[in-house]
Amino acid sequence: QVELVESGGGLVQAGGSLRLSCAGSGRLFSRIVKGWFRQAPGKEREFVAAIARSGDMIRYADSVKGRFTISTDNAKNTVYLQMNNLKPDDTAVYYCSAGWDSTNPNAYWGQGTQVTVSS
Repeated sequence: QVELVESGGGLVQAGGSLRLSCAGSGRLFSRIVKGWFRQAPGKEREFVAAIARSGDMIRYADSVKGRFTISTDNAKNTVYLQMNNLKPDDTAVYYCSAGWDSTNPNAYWGQGTQVTVSS
């Protein structure tokens, strides 16, 4: 079993930055793919970014490439999402995830953290 707890969400003006953290527990966490998804009001949950254990596989949604950076600290069992140059369209609940599928690591989910970007 893997448990995930996100933190770091909040309210920020357009052009600003936030860093989300996701602390994982369980023996599997360090060995599986970690990811971030988001869900805006009235929309389906969408993929944002994913990273393999070793960091040699990193993927981003086209909408966040060049602005968001995913990273992991295996010693701390933590995965991060650095979000720069935020836009109002980035407003959503952000979910940390983990799993075995590098294209859709959705076996385990955190509770979500709200990110609101004001214009």
